[in-house]
Formats: sequence, C-alpha cells, structure tokens
Amino acid sequence: MFYFMMAPKMIYNVILIAAAVIPAIFLMVKVYRSDKLEKESGQLLFSLMKAGIFSSLIALVEEKIGSLIISLFAAPDTLIYDIVMFFVIVAVSEESSKYIMLKRNTWLNPEFNCQYDGVVYAVFTSLGFALWENISYVLSYGFATALVRAVTAIPGHACFGVFMGVFYGIAKKYHNRGNESAAAFYRSLCVAVPVLLHGAYDFIATRGKSGGGIWFIPFVAVLFIISFVLTNKASKKDKYIA
Repeated sequence: MFYFMMAPKMIYNVILIAAAVIPAIFLMVKVYRSDKLEKESGQLLFSLMKAGIFSSLIALVEEKIGSLIISLFAAPDTLIYDIVMFFVIVAVSEESSKYIMLKRNTWLNPEFNCQYDGVVYAVFTSLGFALWENISYVLSYGFATALVRAVTAIPGHACFGVFMGVFYGIAKKYHNRGNESAAAFYRSLCVAVPVLLHGAYDFIATRGKSGGGIWFIPFVAVLFIISFVLTNKASKKDKYIA
C-alpha cells in the first residue's frame, strides 16, 4: 500500500526532472552539432557539465553570503537593492564561478585547438549550471516553473555561455600567438559581458511589478537572436588556433 501511495509522487518527480533536463540537453546537442571542424570528446564535455553543476554550488554559497551583507545596507525590493543584488551578487557570483570552472578544465587542454571550441565549452558549462539549478527550481515549485524556465532561464544561461565562449575562443587565439595582453583583455570580457547581460536579464524580469516587465520579452528575444547569430557565425568561421 505504501508503495502505491508513493508511486504517483515518484512519477511526478521524474516528469519534473525530465522537464528540467530536456531543454538543457537539447541546447547542448545543438551547440555540439554546430562544431564543424573537430568534435570534442565526450569525456571532456561530461566533465564540463559536472564543472557547471559544481559552479552552481559555489555561486549558491556566494549568493547567500552576499544577500546577507546587502540586507545590512539596503531594504529588499528597493531599486538600489535590486541593482546590487542582480548585477553584483547574483550575476558576478554565477558567471565568475562558471568562468573559473571553464578555464580550470579547458585552458590548457590539448583539445582546445579551434576557436569555436570556446563556445562549446562555455555553453556546456553554463548549461550544466542551468540544469542543476532548474532541477532544484522545478522540484520546489512544480511543472509550471519548468515550462517557464525551459523557454527563458535555460536558454538565457546558454546565451550567456555563447557570449562567454566567443570571447574565450578569441582569448585562446591570442594566447597561442603569444599576445598575453590581448588574451587577458578578452578573458576579462568573458566575465564582464555575461555579467552585464545576466544582471540585466534578472533585473528586468523582477521589475515587472513596477512596469519594467514590459521590456523583458523584447530583451529576451533580442538576446536569443544575437546569440543564435553569433553561434552560427562562430561555427561557420571556425579555424584551428593551435
């Protein structure tokens, strides 16, 4: 009897997890198939997914500490609180943790020999992050949350990963050419641009109650279009950099 009482709940949780995982897997496959010159090994890509999951745990700790600090200086739901929370605490914690794990696992890897590889690596790391985050959300808030995040948050993380990866691939190119100042500049953009986009994404999404939400759908649409164009362009113009 206990088993039959638990079965519907277990099935429901399986459905929720599938709804959380499938969009991330779909985007990973899309980016992987766009890699025209030399496919990356499954072992490396799996390690990047795990690195993305681990980066989400790092970011969670950083966000908890950051939210406690900001609560000492600003009241929740105020403009200054939202700006600091989303652009500094959330965006910096999440994008920097992704970048740290990305660089740790790929910068000196011999497989990193094409410029588009940077996009593949960054997107897989970002979607590993999003996959774990999404499972946590849907198990807490249900199937409706899974549907919303499937068309917003998960592709959003993928878009941030595209921007990070484009600059990451350029940085690797300059590194291989011995131009470390240019490599350092583009590595800084790997974090700075996704942080700004991520902060704007969260800030606009949460300002809906004060009229700012009207800009969210156009912002997301433009972000997705630009990311799609960048992915296709980077794939078509890919070249060996080793």
